Amino acid sequence: MKITIRVVTTIDDGQETTRDLACVERQDLTPATFGLSLTEGKAVLQALQEVIVEWQMHTYCQQQRACPHCGKVRQSKGVHHTVFRTVFGTLPVDSPRLSQCACQPQTTTSFSPLAALLPEHTTPDLLYLETKWAALMSYGLTVKLLQDVLPLDEPLEPVTIRNHVIKLAQRLEDALGDEQGAFIDGCPRDWEALPLPDGPLTVGIDGGYVKAQGEQGSFEVIAGKSLLAFHRGEEAEAPVSSKCFAFVQTYDEKPKRRLFEVLQSQGHQLNQQLTFLSDGGDTVRNLQLSLNPQAEHLLDWFHVTMRLTVMQQTAKSLPETTSDEERTYEVRAPVIKELERLKWFLWHGNVYQAFQVMQSVEGDLEVAVATSEDATARKLLKAVEEFHTYIENNANFIPNYGERYRQGERISTGFVESTVNQVISKRMVKKQQMQWSPRGAHLLLQIRTRVLNGEWEETFRTWYPAFRSHPQPVAASTTPQREAAPIRQYDRRAPSFRNVGHLYSSHLPSRLSDRTLIMATIMKLRQCQPHDWHITTSWPTRRPGG
Repeated sequence: MKITIRVVTTIDDGQETTRDLACVERQDLTPATFGLSLTEGKAVLQALQEVIVEWQMHTYCQQQRACPHCGKVRQSKGVHHTVFRTVFGTLPVDSPRLSQCACQPQTTTSFSPLAALLPEHTTPDLLYLETKWAALMSYGLTVKLLQDVLPLDEPLEPVTIRNHVIKLAQRLEDALGDEQGAFIDGCPRDWEALPLPDGPLTVGIDGGYVKAQGEQGSFEVIAGKSLLAFHRGEEAEAPVSSKCFAFVQTYDEKPKRRLFEVLQSQGHQLNQQLTFLSDGGDTVRNLQLSLNPQAEHLLDWFHVTMRLTVMQQTAKSLPETTSDEERTYEVRAPVIKELERLKWFLWHGNVYQAFQVMQSVEGDLEVAVATSEDATARKLLKAVEEFHTYIENNANFIPNYGERYRQGERISTGFVESTVNQVISKRMVKKQQMQWSPRGAHLLLQIRTRVLNGEWEETFRTWYPAFRSHPQPVAASTTPQREAAPIRQYDRRAPSFRNVGHLYSSHLPSRLSDRTLIMATIMKLRQCQPHDWHITTSWPTRRPGG
């Protein structure tokens, strides 16, 4: 069997041009020869792309020959060769250069129509695929994936993918608004006049570490997730909005603006309930302030109890007693008991009593260190002092965790821990030996978060309005189908005739025998009750070769 694939081009005046694209030969049917192979499909698509681009370029350049103001034909000043990278191969293109018309003042004497129309030599479709997959996997794996599925003539290089990621991410950064100290505008009277907002927003913020280049160790990356409880009105059936964000704390100059834009994309209003949960670190404590007058700022219970658990485990290794010249003191049991009381007070939001307990524990440990010089006591004393400072810095963010827990409200950022793993660890830490610069990591994270949020394609539409907006191609058929004679059916219960011609024959291949067509039509009509229908058929005589 030999199959020839042709493309027919029809211009506006009705003139048609036919060109052969490929020829496929098949003998016996085997699993390996079933349909088109990937290599054959790539070749067909690449050949078709060349035909389409050739006609598009030719038509556009002919339209640009005439001056749009006076209609005079512009003179050609030569042709230079260039290439355009598409998802179906790299295409060489002849780009003509035309003289400017003298009817209008111009800054240059000549111009290139294609260079003005297509300043980038990579199509948006290919840029989208490169940056999307580079945000989800390493640059090297992205190159292998694209080379496996796309008809690319020249081998891609990971550095090319990286350069495109950096370029598009920098475009996002340039479009981001200016940083502000506060994003609260208006007064309470204006906020009350706003429409009823959607459900409460819960924002969790945490951090992770990425390996730096050279001997610089690592640097911190801040990541978070914003959850919308529910929608109101017409969007009540819409899925709950969940969006993540990330940035390199030492590189980003607009962290608050970045978080504000994420909230705005979820319909944030100044009269909306907003809850921030964070680990209380210095890098995120001020990030959440002055974004919403209704905001509630909470210290994440997970990080509080994690520190307490470490101290309790360390206390179990303390000596039972210590003594000086006058008496013997108990150490282990009182410290363990006080740490339990400390956890209870913090759980119920009693910060004052928690400070009293911490001072008592510090006093007991200072005595143990002074009398016995025990290393465990010294280590635990340092941990308690650091925890004391930690609670003191975040005292205003500690609520009554027990009451919130009983009311079914969030008290920890467990959902953010999974976000840190999803946004940072899977791409930059786990199974990845790559070292990062703060700028490279920050820019990649901007694309990765948009891909994970499902916003990357919409971002491309804002840059390229016609991106992926083409309708589905209509299947063309050049072989006329056999027309069947009308079939008349009679309903005993309703003495009227209804014409149901072509009921089923239009869904069958054209080259079928009359007998096969009749039997298929009868099988279709058997969906009705057989005793209620009398079917009569009449068919045209068989055409020669039909």
